[in-house]
Amino acid sequence: MDDFARAWPKAELHLHLEGSVEPETLHELDPSTDVSAFRALYQYADFDAFLKAFGAVSKLLRTPADYALVTRRLLERLDAQNVRYAEITLSAGVVLWKQQPFAPIFDAIAGAAADSPVKVRWILDAVRQFGPEAAMTVAGWAGERRHRGVVAIGIGGSEARGPAEWFDDMFSYAREAGLHLTAHAGESMGPESVWAALKLGAERIGHGIAAVQDERLLAHLRECDIPLEICLTSNVVTGVVARLEDHPIRRLYEAGVPIVLATDDPAMFRCTLTGEYKLAAERFGFSEGELRGIAENGFRYGFGWEGGRAKGEDKCKRQGLRAP
Repeated sequence: MDDFARAWPKAELHLHLEGSVEPETLHELDPSTDVSAFRALYQYADFDAFLKAFGAVSKLLRTPADYALVTRRLLERLDAQNVRYAEITLSAGVVLWKQQPFAPIFDAIAGAAADSPVKVRWILDAVRQFGPEAAMTVAGWAGERRHRGVVAIGIGGSEARGPAEWFDDMFSYAREAGLHLTAHAGESMGPESVWAALKLGAERIGHGIAAVQDERLLAHLRECDIPLEICLTSNVVTGVVARLEDHPIRRLYEAGVPIVLATDDPAMFRCTLTGEYKLAAERFGFSEGELRGIAENGFRYGFGWEGGRAKGEDKCKRQGLRAP
């Protein structure tokens, strides 16, 4: 299965740059610190502990050159897995929180991606718990770089401490700027969090596994062709799913909800995209044909892939369906 999954051309749509940084790459950035000290950062008992670890790793990226190096290392790993297209999320909200100049950091990662055989587009992420004012700054950065590979804006972080309703103005601004809209939702909170993201206009939902609790929401996602970005290993490591066998991926798929497989934070969760396909096959009984269809979804729902979802495409609107 490893060889089989690796041979497929794949797209990765839910991938955080900061969460892709291997301990060995941190050691490259700081050879004076033993790699074991960096590995110790990648341990967390629950979702909040993971968020703290994510922040700690992000703090270690101090210069544009640091960001360029971690981008190159990530793209090397993606290329080795036959990932041909990636929408990489940069936590611009964390860059703002660190009070770092954004322009040289973006220039560095864009330059590092330019020579990769993997086609790269960028999603700038605002951190929910940092509030709507910071999010508007991130939206401005994204709008300014729409013609430099930024295809979307999203919100991540704590659903509980940053309700979606805070970000209506930010999403409206991003929509007017020609950006796609995405949101982490239904990961650590229930289906009401997914509904709230849909009200904002989210075209894809990061995680969204709580949708399985709401039949009406499942029907809405199916009928409006709104995909969920499913990250199996991530959900177990952060504790939002107690055991892998409890994951609702099969129920979501059988309900007709479009899904893609993704890694989220592959270094922090010690996973790979080919490994996620293997889990889907071996632990949830997905057939080769089903997995090929899921792999094709990665391109179909890509915001920046030629032939993928076009800006403004809205099946719900055509059908007269809206999130209540």
